[in-house]
Amino acid sequence: MNCAETLRVQAYFDAELAPDEVTSIERHLPRCPGCRTLLAELEQTRVALRELPGVHAPAELRARILQSLDAEPVPFKPASRPAVRSRPFWFGAFAGVGVSALAATLFVFFMLPMATRPMVDGLLAAHLGSLEPDRLVSVVSSEHHTVKPWFGGHADVSPTVADFSARGFVLVGGRADPLFGQRAAVTVYRHGKHTINVFTWANKQTTLPGATTRNGYRFLFWRSADLAYCAVSDTTWNSLEDLQALLQAQIAAEQRVETP
Repeated sequence: MNCAETLRVQAYFDAELAPDEVTSIERHLPRCPGCRTLLAELEQTRVALRELPGVHAPAELRARILQSLDAEPVPFKPASRPAVRSRPFWFGAFAGVGVSALAATLFVFFMLPMATRPMVDGLLAAHLGSLEPDRLVSVVSSEHHTVKPWFGGHADVSPTVADFSARGFVLVGGRADPLFGQRAAVTVYRHGKHTINVFTWANKQTTLPGATTRNGYRFLFWRSADLAYCAVSDTTWNSLEDLQALLQAQIAAEQRVETP
């Protein structure tokens, strides 16, 4: 790869760039296939590393470390320091809270985002890969009567498909991506100069992340029955929410037709 922006793309991936440099790289990426490939490979590597089995220290080693920590001298604290400042600000908030409730609270705030991060990583890698030449769509059509049947033979789910050209969201086509151990259906829209991938996969129990951003791309999740949806794009939040509302209205209309 001979692009002069390679090092800055790596820094962009690691979130180490200043805001003005982030803007510069995000303008560069659509024009440089090599840098997009590099970014996709970095994401795929991170996903693969996160899927490696965890290695835990032996119980004996953990016990020795804890004993060593307990043996460390406690640093001297001046007596003049106000007692109220000697505790973390959140200490009083948790006073009287049961251990189980505290554990549940910590799980929601810390563990839940970590648990859903691989999902965002996988979607980002798929989105970046689709921006490579000739990889965006497998069936090219603005007719939902063409795209939806195509999913029937190539994906494991059958999502709602509709053309919203009158509202500024042009149906480009669709493809199937290997995601989360299944063939996810991806409906592709154009909104101005922006590409929007709407991923759909079977998801009955796994918790979905909230709306989030990663490397300049926005992810908007929602659920319909046993299907999970995620719209991914570099367009605005308002645009993604408008498309979500249109799809949800279409889903509701289809369900009314199917109900006797």
